[in-house]
Amino acid sequence: MKRYLPSLAFTSICATLLSCQQLTNQEGKSANDAYTATLDQQMAAHIFALPTHCLTVEYPNKLGQTIGAVSDLKTPKALRPIFYGCFDWHSSVHGYWSIVTLMQRFPDLDKSGAVRAILNSHITPEHVAVEMAFFNDVNNTSFERTYGWAWLFKLQESLYTWKDTDAQRWKTALQPLVSLLVERYKAYLPNLVYPIRNGQHINSAFGLSLSLDYARTVGDKDFEEAIITHGKRLFEKDVNCDLAYEPSGIDFLSPCLEEAYLMAKILDANDYQDWLHKFLPNIYASNFSLAPAIVKDRSDGHLVHLDGLNYSRAACLYGIASTSPKLYHLRKLAKAHIDFSLPNLSTQDDYMGSHWLGTFALYGISKGE
Repeated sequence: MKRYLPSLAFTSICATLLSCQQLTNQEGKSANDAYTATLDQQMAAHIFALPTHCLTVEYPNKLGQTIGAVSDLKTPKALRPIFYGCFDWHSSVHGYWSIVTLMQRFPDLDKSGAVRAILNSHITPEHVAVEMAFFNDVNNTSFERTYGWAWLFKLQESLYTWKDTDAQRWKTALQPLVSLLVERYKAYLPNLVYPIRNGQHINSAFGLSLSLDYARTVGDKDFEEAIITHGKRLFEKDVNCDLAYEPSGIDFLSPCLEEAYLMAKILDANDYQDWLHKFLPNIYASNFSLAPAIVKDRSDGHLVHLDGLNYSRAACLYGIASTSPKLYHLRKLAKAHIDFSLPNLSTQDDYMGSHWLGTFALYGISKGE
């Protein structure tokens, strides 16, 4: 597999890029005082290089659409003039989220303006219209439901909070596509009789969780209420989720932890602790353990999902831990998961991992800061 990443002796320095104050859980200590992951400029630059290097890499590409006629056989760029790089649509979308999030926080990452120029040329009303036409094709109305949709919302959320002239223009350009998928999501939820408890893209809890973040940030009360209502309907009666059955061999999401993290956002504090005691009772034990997942073949696009699982588990564990001092010990497990997979974001990583894992590393780290 061709390598797309710039040279950097990453593995030997990764331990210095995240500061981690490993303190004992003494009485009176704030949970924020221990096992904290902090993103610095050097780590940010490394993660930034992953999506920026593949934004315009059209091939290899997994299109994933349903073909209705011979006229549908087009190049990725012709079908998706914004989100054609980084192997598939959703990876391109969340690559943009990583870029926007990091540029907002570390402006010097794009001193030359080269990345900004790409975004200016890609995110235009004309290109958004082409992207929308694809989603409005009768054969592809459910394309990327709900994983890709949710990452688009997270991208729009980051643009919404960035008071930058270009970012606000990109936000305005993307809004028609965002609005289309919000309405499509709201129409879909009443028809979802049972949640999808999968460890991959179609996981219901993960899509709802990211989408709820967006709805609350932009003040979309109708969307927020739909997510809360259906989140409760789908998950509130769940009990005894058994982590012993996780992970499956190609998971990048934990069905149990994603659900627990979503419900932490939906339920009030007391109700959530009551619910969590029934759903994951063992998680309260101070000796609760959860080993990071192991990847043995980093060129296998499915097996490498397990590195993503370690990052997404960390995000959930940090989020769940923040709900009660009794769950402080989960922060230690979260940091251990990040530390386990972080060295794999190396220059030697195969494109099957490098095109997307930077986003999940950023997502996990950001929840632990």
